Amino acid sequence: MTEKVDEEHCCHHSNRRKYYRRLFAAFLTLIILIIFIILISWIILRPKNPHFTLQDATLYAFNITTASNLLTTNFQITLSSSNPNGKSGIFFENLEIFGVYKNQQITLATQLPNTYTGHKDATVWSPFLYGTAVPVAPYLATSLAQDQMAGTVLINLKVFGKVKWKVGSMTTKWYHLKANCPAYIPFGGKSNGYLSVGNAVKYQLLQKCNVDV
Repeated sequence: MTEKVDEEHCCHHSNRRKYYRRLFAAFLTLIILIIFIILISWIILRPKNPHFTLQDATLYAFNITTASNLLTTNFQITLSSSNPNGKSGIFFENLEIFGVYKNQQITLATQLPNTYTGHKDATVWSPFLYGTAVPVAPYLATSLAQDQMAGTVLINLKVFGKVKWKVGSMTTKWYHLKANCPAYIPFGGKSNGYLSVGNAVKYQLLQKCNVDV
């Protein structure tokens, strides 16, 4: 009698182990299938990076004091981001932009509003960038004054933030975004891209930016 009970008990445990193994195998198969579907969808849709364009810049102040090596700047830019994807939207978060001259930051960072750009759509920002009496290295102050005298100053506008894509009901993780927009600011004589706006000067740039994600 005892042997029969032991056999039934052993058989019961064996069936339970088989049940859990099958349940685990089914769960694992489901997870693998979901990952496979997501991967295939991602490969087929293949979201592309956003395209940034520096459209124009309105210069209100740009003064360098070589005696004290201080730079004061005040300008407004128009920056656009277009989504080249036909089936995925793009989320932007914690974007900030600032001006750089030869690897030295010359303006404060300006925060851009968080936004969502739909497929084949575009977003436009018009932030102000400024820096008051910003100390610069003596050689940079000299170089900047020389560039002004030569007629053109290259300022790189840097954009940092986070980006993610929405493909159907799926959303990717956040990725770090970096963009570099070279702005060639002419000084001196008028050019085709020059427009006087009161005490300010507006330049049409239409400069493509380098984007890295």
